[in-house]
Amino acid sequence: MSERHKIVIAGAGGMGSATGLILKELGDFEADLFLGDSKADRAQAAVQWIREGSAREGAVEAFHLPENGSSPELDAIFQGADILLDCLPGAQATRMARLAREYGLHYANLTEHVRETAEIMELAAGAEQGFLLQTGLAPGFVNVLACRLFNQFCRDHQVSSVDRIVMRVGALAPTAQPPHYYDFTWSTIGVATEYVEPATVIRNFQRMERPSLTEVQPVLIDGVLYEEALTSGGAADLPTSYLSKTRDLDYKTLRYPGHYAWAQALLDQAPLGTDRIRYLHEKMRESVPFLDGDDLVVIYASVEGRDQSGGLRRIAASLRIPPCQVGRHRLKAIQATTSAGLAESARLLLRGAVQGVCLQTQVDPERFLNGPFVGTIYR
Repeated sequence: MSERHKIVIAGAGGMGSATGLILKELGDFEADLFLGDSKADRAQAAVQWIREGSAREGAVEAFHLPENGSSPELDAIFQGADILLDCLPGAQATRMARLAREYGLHYANLTEHVRETAEIMELAAGAEQGFLLQTGLAPGFVNVLACRLFNQFCRDHQVSSVDRIVMRVGALAPTAQPPHYYDFTWSTIGVATEYVEPATVIRNFQRMERPSLTEVQPVLIDGVLYEEALTSGGAADLPTSYLSKTRDLDYKTLRYPGHYAWAQALLDQAPLGTDRIRYLHEKMRESVPFLDGDDLVVIYASVEGRDQSGGLRRIAASLRIPPCQVGRHRLKAIQATTSAGLAESARLLLRGAVQGVCLQTQVDPERFLNGPFVGTIYR
């Protein structure tokens, strides 16, 4: 293991901490980690947690990441780094990407925010470094999985287009109680955002936006009944890149039956002129608990179309991922699955596989899905 990289992680919460641990424990290179956060005590706590969880070589240091602008400490750390991994809320993504461009760093993020992704694509145009965007679970892993299924379907049946591409992900508690049938397992503001912002889909070879929390229907996956609804951001760039390749395409979030009717009822009560994301966020936090115990990630993707004789065919993949052990720590399923995608993206960037802006349809599916991070966590 001769490679050694200096990696900066912006955001020392659950995802930033898990990304650091996964990089240390599962990588085929050595990493010096620098975790930055606007709260110095949180950055220090994350560093201590990673040190306790991994005995592998490499520095693990904390630094203060200003909420705005720069600082001498940030300047010193960024100047000698190789890559910036952005685990901050999506509203900070454009700022972080701008810093990466300024300091000549590779950059990868997790955000599902559509507007910020478009802004980063514009500011990173022509960069010598790589900017790999939306690299977590959804958007992220599920999109690369769908791309691999599409490639396999076209190869197996010698076709170039299909009827339908489906992507589904649920970050869930093992059990659910009324009236909301849900426990938070990740960013509360992230959930509210994906419920309110519109979803981008393909319908009859046309790219369009549809309201989130619509097209709600039951779905059976591995014998378990869930409920699916359109939500924002999870389709990544597939509605644009696959526009001529599939008649229909969408991403939906999985929940337990009854949840979406409850969430929609909350939104229906929002006063006119209210910030609907903030309103829903506050209302959900009043009554939905954050899960302290084990969680569960459910993933499903499929491609459906006609073979050369006109027969209807479908290829599908489903995964049900529980919490897992990494080093000396047990990671929640949502932590492990999201962080693995970001770590795998970092590996691709550090090895020169990406230059300029790269979205999910441009990632090599086999290299990504079989790498040491994704390949281990997703088994």
